[in-house]
Amino acid sequence: MSQDPSPTSTAAHAVFDVAAAVAALPEACSTMVADHRFVDQPAASARVFRVYSPTPPHSHASCDEYLYVLSGRCMMKFADEPAVEVGPGKLVMFQRGVVHSVPEILEEPMVFLSVDTPRREPRDIRFVSDGTGTPDTFMRQSQQAQQQ
Repeated sequence: MSQDPSPTSTAAHAVFDVAAAVAALPEACSTMVADHRFVDQPAASARVFRVYSPTPPHSHASCDEYLYVLSGRCMMKFADEPAVEVGPGKLVMFQRGVVHSVPEILEEPMVFLSVDTPRREPRDIRFVSDGTGTPDTFMRQSQQAQQQ
C-alpha cells in the first residue's frame, strides 16, 4: 500500500508510487513541462516531471536541483558550456541561479525525478531572454501543487 499525502502534509514519513505518478503525466501537453509534486515542504520539494518540448535557457532563484533521469534522453546545456547528453540512470545537479536548458529531446518520454533544496517555489523560473516563456507556458502543475 502506498501513501501519497497532499503537498501540505506534515507527515514525518511517506511512501510514494513514483511509477503511478509518471504514468499519470499527460501524453501531450500545451506547456513545455508537466509535473507532479510528492513533497512540498520548506526544506525540500520532490516531484516527477516530463519535458515535452525543448526548454529555453532559464534559472531558478529559490533552490538547487537534483534531477535523476527516469526515462528518455535529451541534451542539457548549462550556462555557456557545450550541451551534454543525459539519459536513464544519470543524476544531474545544478545550483540555484545556474542557467540551464534542454535544447533537444532525443528520445521520449523525457522524465525526471527531482529533489529541490530548499523547496522550489512552483512559479520560480527566470528566462534569460524576454518572450521565450512565462511560468504559465513553462509548467503545468499537478492539482495538488495548484491548491496551495
